Amino acid sequence: MAIANVRGPATYHSSFWRTLWTNAVMAPRTSLGFMRLDFVLGTVFVVPLTQMAFFVFVVKLSGGGASEIAFTAIGNAIATVTYPSVFSVCQTTDSEKQQGTMEHLLVSPTNRLALYLGRGLIPILISLATAAMGLVYAATLFGVVIPLGAIPALAVSVTLTAFAMVAFGLLLGGVALYLRTSIILGNIFLFVGLLLAGVNVPLSDLPTPLQWAGYALPLTWGLAGVRAAIAGESLVSLEWIWGAVALAAIISFGLAMSLWEYFERRAITTGSIARF
Repeated sequence: MAIANVRGPATYHSSFWRTLWTNAVMAPRTSLGFMRLDFVLGTVFVVPLTQMAFFVFVVKLSGGGASEIAFTAIGNAIATVTYPSVFSVCQTTDSEKQQGTMEHLLVSPTNRLALYLGRGLIPILISLATAAMGLVYAATLFGVVIPLGAIPALAVSVTLTAFAMVAFGLLLGGVALYLRTSIILGNIFLFVGLLLAGVNVPLSDLPTPLQWAGYALPLTWGLAGVRAAIAGESLVSLEWIWGAVALAAIISFGLAMSLWEYFERRAITTGSIARF
């Protein structure tokens, strides 16, 4: 008697690049927060202007000079990347829970690396646009001098900052998988960045424990690279700072992937995966 050749169910292997591209295209329409066109335009054109104007006027009213105004304007021009990178990316967790798709996402065989990288592509582009518009405002409205020769190095610094901040947003999103909402985390790190990343106050003016806390933030290193590029520092100095920003991005993304795996198990165990 012949024995039938019975095969088990075929294992699904998703294409890395297809998964990455699909999530890059679909995430802004489904799970990324603040990705409506009006929100995007407001983030790129309005938020940098209003945030920068507020803190610059505070400096002026306190008697600050041109150097203090330039320091504050540059800091807030770059700090506004927090909105599209941290808030938007971190909110993917809330959106998946609210829409009831988180359970299906976590049990799917989709490549996790491609999934999360894809969701970060559009926020990276919006972060670049936001920072660029902020620097335009700083130069045209608040007298910040940006030499033409510094633009290539400045572009590298801003790009690395955008990547690092989106990776940090993914990290917070992994933590938020086990929490009820990610909004609290986003707000906390928005203000922590303003206080400890050298945005409005030089890091050297802070107490030593707060300086060490500031050095743990990707925004600190990204902003240091931007300031160094505008100041025309040597390529050796810039390469060292760029390496620190890139390392911050890699560490943030690595921790994000690890935390997602850990909190997936915790959320499934406790039932928080389906709670919003």
